[in-house]
Amino acid sequence: MTYLKLALLCLLLLILATAVWLYDPLPANPSAEVLRTKASEYDVEIIRDEWGVPAIFGITDADVSFGLAYAHAEDDFQTMQETIAATRGVLARYRGFDAAATDYVVSFMQIWPTIEQRYATDVPDDVKALATAYADGLNLYAAQHPDQTWRGLAPFTAQDVVAGFMFKTPFFYGLDKSLKSLFDPERSLEIALSPNSEAHSWSLTEARGVELGSNAIAVAPKRSTDGATRLLINSHQPMTGPVAWYETHLQSQAGWVMSGGVFPGTPVILHGYGPSLAWANTVNHIDLVDSYVLTRNPQDPLQYELDGNWHDFDVQSVTIDVHLWGPFRFPAQRRLLRSEHGSVIEGDHNTIAVRYAGMGEIRQLEQYYRLNRSRNLTEFMAAMALNALPSINYVYADRDGNIGFIHNAQYPERLPGWDWRKDLPGNRRDLIWQRYRDFDQVPTLINPESGLIFNANNTPFSATDGSDNLQSNDFPPSMGLAINQTNRALRLLQLNDGHTRLSRDQLLAQKFDTRYARDSDHARIIQALLQLDLSAEPTLQAAQTYLRDWDYNTDRNNLHAALAVMVMREITQSETPQDRSEGPLRQALAQAVDYLNCHYGGYRVRWGEVNRLVRGKVDVPVDGGPDVLRAIYALDFEPDQKPWASHGDTWIALVEWDASGQQTARVIHQFGSATTDQNSPHYADQAPLFAERQWRRPVLNKAALESRATRRYRPQTGR
Repeated sequence: MTYLKLALLCLLLLILATAVWLYDPLPANPSAEVLRTKASEYDVEIIRDEWGVPAIFGITDADVSFGLAYAHAEDDFQTMQETIAATRGVLARYRGFDAAATDYVVSFMQIWPTIEQRYATDVPDDVKALATAYADGLNLYAAQHPDQTWRGLAPFTAQDVVAGFMFKTPFFYGLDKSLKSLFDPERSLEIALSPNSEAHSWSLTEARGVELGSNAIAVAPKRSTDGATRLLINSHQPMTGPVAWYETHLQSQAGWVMSGGVFPGTPVILHGYGPSLAWANTVNHIDLVDSYVLTRNPQDPLQYELDGNWHDFDVQSVTIDVHLWGPFRFPAQRRLLRSEHGSVIEGDHNTIAVRYAGMGEIRQLEQYYRLNRSRNLTEFMAAMALNALPSINYVYADRDGNIGFIHNAQYPERLPGWDWRKDLPGNRRDLIWQRYRDFDQVPTLINPESGLIFNANNTPFSATDGSDNLQSNDFPPSMGLAINQTNRALRLLQLNDGHTRLSRDQLLAQKFDTRYARDSDHARIIQALLQLDLSAEPTLQAAQTYLRDWDYNTDRNNLHAALAVMVMREITQSETPQDRSEGPLRQALAQAVDYLNCHYGGYRVRWGEVNRLVRGKVDVPVDGGPDVLRAIYALDFEPDQKPWASHGDTWIALVEWDASGQQTARVIHQFGSATTDQNSPHYADQAPLFAERQWRRPVLNKAALESRATRRYRPQTGR
């Protein structure tokens, strides 16, 4: 009994010691008085129209930034806090183990060491003022809503805002996917051979898997039926979350006037329109991540070989506080190594260093701000020449009738001849690129002869339907430019001929096109399936026969699209999306049939019964599908659930200047301005319009807007 009591006492002491070690309550936020201290320094008015969309009017640009932060927080404070926690690398303190990888990536990307080293010197004062004002707007909202504010997260800072751009912008060219593959312990290495090797070969990068891009179309006056200049802005984003579009209008007496889309945490329009110009963004598929296989010193594993010499790794200790329950958190520690190449991934069988576009870059907000303040093509191109954004295509139009395409990226100046898509030998310093190509080497096409520019995440060598496209042989292979053609790009090429003029209605008909091109990758899945011999499986053969009558359309009344799209989804979202052999095709058809039988009583069902836009009490059919110009994706549902639209067409704008230079705009949001408030009338008020391809006509003149206002207030005064 004495031994048992002693053992129980030891166990109790161990439990208490562990509890003390894990006890780490979040600190309290500052008082409301402290958080609202700087609010009185700003002069801003917020006017919300009948759709709840906020227009922000201020004296200075900083006033506008302050007001935007406050208005956006009213509609989506939770996502804004989630974004800031992720950017700080502390999300696991709130979300637990599932967020630990995100926190580690923040350390891997060296976000905060870069902020500490460069924020004071490399961020201009006017950009600091903009970021500071945005943080002050969030702090005022937190002061007024302490019950909504995450404990220990306030106060918000200007550095949070700048760091948010540093963290998120590389993900738009796929850095997150590259890191995920590099962290994969089962990843096999394929070392790039020396250019002098007889076995060396080179081919341009081809995009793989699910295409979640965007559309943009610009029409010059000479190509339109009425002499108007038009720009279609049609980014494909998640419909909710940290990179879902929020619409706003910004206007300062200092001359900043822009309308368009922002993400949580961004104090500037990311794409949209001003009085004299507009731009749309699409994702580009460029090889901007390089991996190097390091040779470690067998006598000292904290050294690696470079040019025949051993060099010490920079060794950092990363602590990630992982929430367990209540006030208890586990301080997970992990070693992070850095070489001259960049941060290092330590695997069981290899050590990989990573170098990528945007690494150490801090000027993203500055470039976006300069774009927001530009008034003509010259100023816009000067802002683009800052070359601080690691990727993203720009399709441009303005009141003067100019249109343009910029296949924008920070292109590493790489040693020619190597296959940079593969892992590179890490023991050669000459393979560690040190700078980016100058902006004048970025693929750019301004005012093409046909008067039409488009991008649908396709190769930059088909940006227009005229004869003056960019040519691949004018750009070195080391730039890693893509040659892929999405279905959306193929359809735009099919629908245009280089000279036929387009009316507004014809342009919109192209935007809402719901067909697959017969030579698209998606269509080839169905074509390969139709070649299979399924005579031994009558159920599958019947489904195959049914698919033969599909017209490659995804209109809501189509009776064959449900089976076709479900088959294509099974293939494109598989682990091997390029495998079109009999086994995967047969399995995809069987799964699609089983799924539709289970949830809809069969596959002879109208597409609109399957393809749904769901938001609160709104549940309506919608046209379109994956990688059609009316892009609708359902990616978040489980096998035991019916699908719903989760990605694709979201906030869309058609911006026009008529022959006299008068501007008009048509816009629509997939849901509404109240991002997270299900009790708001604006939670889903635009969804029925969106599903029916209808538009809103925004009023941007302050006097006219006042007559439509549902709410006017000055957050800094509480009135």
